[in-house]
Amino acid sequence: MALSLFAGLYVSDHDAVVGWYTRLLGAEPSFAASDTESVWQLAEDRWVYVQQNPAHAGHSVVTVLVDDLEATLAEIAARGLAPTAREDYPGGMQKAVFHDGDGNEVGFGGIVTPDPR
Repeated sequence: MALSLFAGLYVSDHDAVVGWYTRLLGAEPSFAASDTESVWQLAEDRWVYVQQNPAHAGHSVVTVLVDDLEATLAEIAARGLAPTAREDYPGGMQKAVFHDGDGNEVGFGGIVTPDPR
């Protein structure tokens, strides 16, 4: 079975958050679905969108799993954003959590190999 993902985050003011998500995701939106919805393609058949919906803003949670968490976080830091929290899970899994202005949580997670030194 082929899988695709189209994950959404509701925000109170679309225009106010597009710049933040552009810095977080490292690219301009792939396309605007409407005046109040922007879509980013993260990988083939994997998309994230922000949509203006003030009644539901701030209640979304999305986690993106990446091959190299530390490299991803360094790239995001170079664009001026820092995680609000770091979490550790069994098996070497870690997650860095970011929050937009509405409180939506966007996490980046991956296996972090301990430094052998």
